[in-house]
Amino acid sequence: MTDIDLKVSILESICSLKKDGHNIVIVHGGGPFIKFALEEANIESEFIDGQRKTTPEAMEYVEMALKGKVNGSLVSIINAIGFKAVGLSGKDGKTVIAEKRMHQRTVNGKTEIVDLGQVGDIVRVNPELIRLLLGNDFIPVITCIASDEAGTDYNVNGDMFAGHVAGAISADHFVVLTDVDGLLRDKDDPGSIMREVRLSELVDLKEKRIIQGGMIPKIESCEIALNSGAGFARIINGTVPGQITELFAKKEVGTVIRK
Repeated sequence: MTDIDLKVSILESICSLKKDGHNIVIVHGGGPFIKFALEEANIESEFIDGQRKTTPEAMEYVEMALKGKVNGSLVSIINAIGFKAVGLSGKDGKTVIAEKRMHQRTVNGKTEIVDLGQVGDIVRVNPELIRLLLGNDFIPVITCIASDEAGTDYNVNGDMFAGHVAGAISADHFVVLTDVDGLLRDKDDPGSIMREVRLSELVDLKEKRIIQGGMIPKIESCEIALNSGAGFARIINGTVPGQITELFAKKEVGTVIRK
């Protein structure tokens, strides 16, 4: 999303699916934009096991980056293409309810609980507003911020957020955009792509470290989506917009994950 030309191409490809009669819901994060916003505000980022600790001060800028900059940009581009986009976060209409995440880690053989601040996990999703927008020909564009029942805001992992939303609306297809062509048996060999994987195989693939690094949250989001109501999941290369338009062309695109 930091490359404006690529961003426009991706959204044009997504909107072409809408033109073909498919209902579309877009869920996004925006790590690079959060990083820039915090640097501009002279707020130091602290990462714990790869997770950004989010103080109340930082949370304000996280929301500004995700809702104000990234979400607003996506909505503007989609509208300019000729469709009707509505920008949301999980807070709108109490669509997504979150709770505080307490991170558990082991240090020197001892397990400890680490407070990540305003980092949250999803408790539940109410799809009513999303379905209302879809029923009126809008494209919901949702960023990964949610509140708890008391109104405290949380920054939620975008992949997990998307998986929960996909399950809640019983999406036929949950499509995860990343920067590789799919799940690779050998991360250094693009030709080793696994075209289809069953949920039952994922534990073994994790143990063998075929699923590792940044692919872990992508795969976990697919598990969440499938176990909570989505039809099937697919991981594709979002930097190749043509893969998006080929989703329904009966071609082998990315990695399909099925129950």
